[in-house]
Amino acid sequence: MQILPSVPRPPSSGLVLAPFRGVRYDPERVSGLAEVTSPPYDVIGSENEDQLLAADPHNVVRIIRPRHQPGQSGSAGADAAADLVTWLAEAILVTDDRPALYVYEQLTGGAAGKPGHLQRGLIGAVGLSPREAGIILPHEAVAPGPVAGRLALMRATQANLEPIFLLYDGAAGPAGAPGAATTILADVAQRRPAMAEAVTADGIRHRLWAVTDQAELDAIAADLRDRTALIADGHHRYAAYLEMQALRHAAGDGAGPWDFGLALLVDSAAYPPAVGAIHRVIPGLSLDQAARLASSAFTQRELPGGTAGLSAELAGLAAAGRQGVAFVLAGDGRAVLLTEPDPGLVAAAMGDRPAQPWRHLPAAVLQELLMRRIWQVSDDEATVRAIHDPGLAVQAAAAEPGAVAVLCSPMSAADVYEVAAQGAIVPRKSTSFGPKPRTGLVLRLFAEG
Repeated sequence: MQILPSVPRPPSSGLVLAPFRGVRYDPERVSGLAEVTSPPYDVIGSENEDQLLAADPHNVVRIIRPRHQPGQSGSAGADAAADLVTWLAEAILVTDDRPALYVYEQLTGGAAGKPGHLQRGLIGAVGLSPREAGIILPHEAVAPGPVAGRLALMRATQANLEPIFLLYDGAAGPAGAPGAATTILADVAQRRPAMAEAVTADGIRHRLWAVTDQAELDAIAADLRDRTALIADGHHRYAAYLEMQALRHAAGDGAGPWDFGLALLVDSAAYPPAVGAIHRVIPGLSLDQAARLASSAFTQRELPGGTAGLSAELAGLAAAGRQGVAFVLAGDGRAVLLTEPDPGLVAAAMGDRPAQPWRHLPAAVLQELLMRRIWQVSDDEATVRAIHDPGLAVQAAAAEPGAVAVLCSPMSAADVYEVAAQGAIVPRKSTSFGPKPRTGLVLRLFAEG
């Protein structure tokens, strides 16, 4: 079954994932791959950043989130570039001998004896294309600040330091058998020893292989040629890729390594992603006030145990979300479950958006009905905090008197695909796809193509 909706595009275009000479840590020169790699730059908190820097002085966080001292000459980007040059000169980082696509596997730890979540994909240089080409589809808006920051770092280092996360439907034919790319990467992962392996503090096992055989590379290219991809994570980095490309072309540089960006491409048919929600903390709105106003549009139920027993209720929130829109309001030690939003009010809040999938998108109902119409709160960065972890959202609300945490049920990947196929974007901070690729396993330098 086709998971990713087909989108019209020029017949001469297509999805390209090109091999490149990856730059990787020499395991003999560092304390371990787990100690020198990091989560993506935008999910690293200040405390976690300190822990990463303490784990090994060569942790990649030094170049993806450089700390430039105020008052010193230069810039954060120049600091990152200097570290990168030094690590290359000292052979802390080494360049692979041959261009390759990299099979990347992540296996999360299973809970209560259950198997973990397996994700495999290909890391390569993805050919850039504008949104209107319909080849690489975003589903979120971007803010100018983060794009400018990633662009400045990329220009300073002349490198793609961490991959964006792309999904595509790799099924081949009406029977839904995996395509050649997925077949090859599964064969590589099952039959060849990994070139790199690490288990990170979050319990995820990471393994990496290189695909350099030309026949396999050709088969992968042919399989991907007529497919489209969805940006699961990395919208700001992809926007920075496009800006970098435009700047180089405007300068008369022509075709070059700036026409590509570093990406992890995962077949969502073979390896369905885990999609989590992103939650909200709203200051100046108490739980009592939020629940009273929401009663006009939702069925409500006080959760026994309040926030102290909330962890046991989160699985139920996800289950409720699979059957409809659901939220938990948390604050002052209490927790209230909201379900069954009034269909007429939802339809009115969505305006002229298509009924499918907008009227059952949790983030859309939260933004348009609950926040905008009922609570009269603007869901923007200056007013509302977006927090990935529900426990941290509850803690943040508890630490601020008169604040409420809103825990959301997750969207499905199919709904995200449908929104992107409509040429639309979901509300800000709606989805958290995982597991996210680890930063620092493979870097891409422009000088290496």
